[in-house]
Amino acid sequence: MAGTEHAARPAVLIAGTRSGCGKTTVTLSVMAALCRRGLRVQPFKCGPDFIDPTLHQAVTGRSSRNLDVRMCGRDFVRATFVRHAPAAGVAVIEGVMGLFDGGEGSAARLATLLDVPVVLVVDVRSAAESVAAVVHGFENLDARVRVAGVVLNRVGSERHRQLVADAVHRHCRAEILGVLPREAEVSLPSRHLGLHMGGEVTLDLQRLAELAEEHLDLDRLLLLAGEAGPVADADGVSSPDGRADAGVSGAKKIRIGVARDAAFCFYYQDNLDMLAACGAELVFFSPLHDAGLPPDLDGLYLGGGYPELYARQLSGNVRMRRQVREFSCSGRPVYGECGGFMYLARALVDQEGNRHAMAGVYPAETRMQSRLRRLGYRQVRSRQSTILSTGGEMLHGHEFHYSDIDPMPGSVARAWQLEDGRGEGYVIHGRTLAGYIHLHWGGTPECALRFVQACRQG
Repeated sequence: MAGTEHAARPAVLIAGTRSGCGKTTVTLSVMAALCRRGLRVQPFKCGPDFIDPTLHQAVTGRSSRNLDVRMCGRDFVRATFVRHAPAAGVAVIEGVMGLFDGGEGSAARLATLLDVPVVLVVDVRSAAESVAAVVHGFENLDARVRVAGVVLNRVGSERHRQLVADAVHRHCRAEILGVLPREAEVSLPSRHLGLHMGGEVTLDLQRLAELAEEHLDLDRLLLLAGEAGPVADADGVSSPDGRADAGVSGAKKIRIGVARDAAFCFYYQDNLDMLAACGAELVFFSPLHDAGLPPDLDGLYLGGGYPELYARQLSGNVRMRRQVREFSCSGRPVYGECGGFMYLARALVDQEGNRHAMAGVYPAETRMQSRLRRLGYRQVRSRQSTILSTGGEMLHGHEFHYSDIDPMPGSVARAWQLEDGRGEGYVIHGRTLAGYIHLHWGGTPECALRFVQACRQG
């Protein structure tokens, strides 16, 4: 497909040699320091992660967008980057896992697609001159990936720094942009699905900014960011929500209730934007704290999150649970993902065996497990028309959960077929659709239009 080439946006992708090397700390520190300098910093996240983008937003004050080639496609990713990356400012992209991990969804593929330089974060604990071999390997594995700079993390002493730096200077092309001593690292609290969300922790923005200013060459990093190449987006998708908006201009706004609180916090911002572009008014509410559903809703969207951590409070909000169940039983559209699906079940059983009543829309219970049950990208083929899709359509998403669902009665339709043969996407009461898969509508923006149209039909 032919595309339009746009002027280069200053941008840098901060990647790691592996998970846990410190790239999130470095990313947040760079964002905080550049914001403190008065620059417009637009954050992005490579991959399907929900949590890191909330930390980015807490630091920059801007919504962080997911750039996932595997889940959303190359055209959507380029268009999203062009749409949001500032021409006057800088885009900071956080990678996922190690630079080359993830195949089509890797940070390396993203850096190549967007033609942005990479800053590689290397954990140098328990190594010295051998670090040069690691950097050299990352530089040369794929010539299309520009590893322009290196940050040496968790350096133990001045002697340690000198050994590593001398070896990198001697054998590698990439510049050393900074050295973070072991004791300077900022601790970010974590739990079973990853780090805490940005709204749950108080980030020390001053400390993060000082970490970057003191230990990183930010001026040089900005110069490297200015070497990003121009990006071509595909005709027809320069605005990610452009196709989904067709045919509803001027129609009355549809009120969609979106569950958003500490228990329901996993949403792709682009999905919400597409709904709004299709004429929906998004009405946020809290199943944890609100006394009931907002008035005059035409549909419900229950995203993922941590219902297992708030099961007692969710169960205790009896009026909210009853109203959600009645809303579904009325035949009005309800869409739930992962945590939202768990809330729509009959009950949630925690790891101690305690049973917490949920909304009771589905005649099955979810049970928390001690180990991760499912993780990975999912391609979903729609078996039938639903509030999101038509029969035969391929949807794209991600699955990540520690709970299992009891066997669902055969009377509850499975709208989706997964690649491994599993039936998913449970349909009940005509227009309630839910399951464990988190869908991103970047490759299928028609999903947003169909959901809004289903809500409009009453």
